[in-house]
Amino acid sequence: MPAKKSSRPESLPIPTDAAVSQRIVDAARKHFLSHGFRAVTMDDLAKELGMSKKTFYAFFSSKTALVQAVMEQKVESVDADLGSIVSRKHVSFLQALESMLICVQRHTEEVRPSFIRDIRRDAPELFEIFAKRRAVMMETHFGRLLRDGRRAGMIRHDIPVKMIIEVLLGATAAIMNPIKMEELGITPKTGFSAILRLVLEGALTDKARPKS
Repeated sequence: MPAKKSSRPESLPIPTDAAVSQRIVDAARKHFLSHGFRAVTMDDLAKELGMSKKTFYAFFSSKTALVQAVMEQKVESVDADLGSIVSRKHVSFLQALESMLICVQRHTEEVRPSFIRDIRRDAPELFEIFAKRRAVMMETHFGRLLRDGRRAGMIRHDIPVKMIIEVLLGATAAIMNPIKMEELGITPKTGFSAILRLVLEGALTDKARPKS
């Protein structure tokens, strides 16, 4: 007896577990980072993706687990983009610095105050993990850029690179929280960009500053 043929067209691959998980994380990321995750239910996401609740919960058993996956994806994408910039060959310090500032602006624009507020209130342990990962990224990538800039005569020698990074991290921790951002009337994008420019431009030598 001939084998029964599958009704699935040959041109359409069977989704893997990794592909299904990625679809869920992508959909959650779009909603969570833009609107916070309090207002978005797991059932809403399952319905949007055309999945049964049973299938959906087989991949992510709780909203906290899904939020963590979204944050991991976000951190990994920022880390990869910043790493790519500082690894470029034949790019000047100022070009790399500008690219990194644009990169940070693009990534922070995606994260709205409602998400930060929800994560601090409902999942403070995840917020702490995210803050530590952010600090490591800044120390790694901006530290490398600053050391390269110092060798090129663009970063002042009277301020230790580690101190510049610590000031950057301290300012970020003090400003980038919902209460302070609301008080100052800023968004994550405008706040983080202003911090970077204030700190990094203060560390530049005269050689690195644009001539008037």
